[in-house]
Amino acid sequence: MRAPATFACFVLLAAAGAGQEAAQPLTLDDAIRLALANNRTIKVDAYSRSIARANLLAAYGAFDPALGFTRNKSENYSLSLPSVDNGFLPPATLVRTDNYSLSFGGSLPWGLQYSLVGNAVNQRGSYNGFSNAFQTFGGVQVTQPLLRGFGLGGNAGLLGVRVAKADRAISDWQYRQTVIDTVTKVVVAYSNLALAHEYLRTTERYRDGAARLLAENEKRFKVGAISDNDVTSARARTALRDEGVLLATQAVRDSDNQLRLLLGEATFTNDGPLFAVEPLPPPDVTVNPVDDLKRAYRLRPDYQQGRLGITKSRYNEVYARNQLLPEVDFVGSYGYNGLDSDFAASRRMVTNQDNRSYFAGVQVTVPLTFAQGRGKARAARLQRQQAEAQLAQLEENIAVNVAAAANQIETARKRVAATHAAQKLNEELLQAELTRLRAGTGSTFSVLYQQDLLSQADTQYFQALADQRQAAAAYQQVIGTTLENYHVTLTDK
Repeated sequence: MRAPATFACFVLLAAAGAGQEAAQPLTLDDAIRLALANNRTIKVDAYSRSIARANLLAAYGAFDPALGFTRNKSENYSLSLPSVDNGFLPPATLVRTDNYSLSFGGSLPWGLQYSLVGNAVNQRGSYNGFSNAFQTFGGVQVTQPLLRGFGLGGNAGLLGVRVAKADRAISDWQYRQTVIDTVTKVVVAYSNLALAHEYLRTTERYRDGAARLLAENEKRFKVGAISDNDVTSARARTALRDEGVLLATQAVRDSDNQLRLLLGEATFTNDGPLFAVEPLPPPDVTVNPVDDLKRAYRLRPDYQQGRLGITKSRYNEVYARNQLLPEVDFVGSYGYNGLDSDFAASRRMVTNQDNRSYFAGVQVTVPLTFAQGRGKARAARLQRQQAEAQLAQLEENIAVNVAAAANQIETARKRVAATHAAQKLNEELLQAELTRLRAGTGSTFSVLYQQDLLSQADTQYFQALADQRQAAAAYQQVIGTTLENYHVTLTDK
């Protein structure tokens, strides 16, 4: 439906008779751009993406190798047991030990823990006259879980990485949802501001119409064509219209402040310049509920977050089931030893691989009740089932929301057509009543009553136009195409 000429041009915003500063021109694209750059909610939510990426980096750190160094010194003073044969106490034994160790190790995604080790121990005491005795070792030590903690599903570090990856993706979708909601709010606020100014212009127009009718009645009263009651009725209606202008002016200021809040402004006054907005054209929305429902499942951030939530719960369930197994770990080492009073000579023995040293074994730990593991596994399974049920519930809600939003668009379109027809008919009726009044066959009451009806029809028409635009914005929000429709691209930070 084509809007009247007054609605097709820019609405220059100025409060009636307030003498305010010049209005600030603002297009919808400019408003969206300012909101994306300055909106407080978007800025706050952007931190969540950075935090999620930092947490993922920390999770990867579980597999970072580490370089370790140990240096310690000890003294052990002990007394020997008394001799049974002669009953005297032998001299005490003092042992001094210096230990040096350098290692490089870490863990792998399937649970293997490795360490490349080089160490040297110098042990001396009264038993050898405190002569140096360097015992060195160089080799590798490993621990490989065989049941609990074995494999890609049972590794705690890999679970942390997978969960952090899912959380990072969730944070991206949450941020996208925040931007979609903000853009939608900007469109609605922009439309509300245009509606408020159109309503202000309407109340001013009908206030001026009532004032002209009062002037005409005063002239006709002077010549005795009408009664004093007609003048009083016109004067009362003019005063009432003045109140309407004041209320409409305040509504403009309130709508302007709501838009400024979305654009990131922090100060609001009642005497500054207003935004000059342009009425949005009637939306051109093609509704296809079947295809749009599929798009909603693909594009809606909340649905994608639900799917990622199921992925996280599955990771946790697999890990929890693995933790039900007993701990059976293979442990072993392989390397070379050296022993000499000279550290360099002892180290050369290791380098030359003179004395091989290895060990291998199995460590087994079996909980008596498995209560902790069984409880965690049961909770993980129930959480996964709960996430799946929540996603199914969300699918139903999305289907209902898409259908309701599509119906709202059709209803809004019919409302625009109906209210526009009512507006035109009431314009014709008002002109007919004015003609009758000027011809002496009508009454002031009929003209004032018809002015009220036309004012109401205008308000309903402009409200229907605003609702039509907002229904289109809500439909785009429901199916997740808001950013695409307004050409907004989110960068991957």
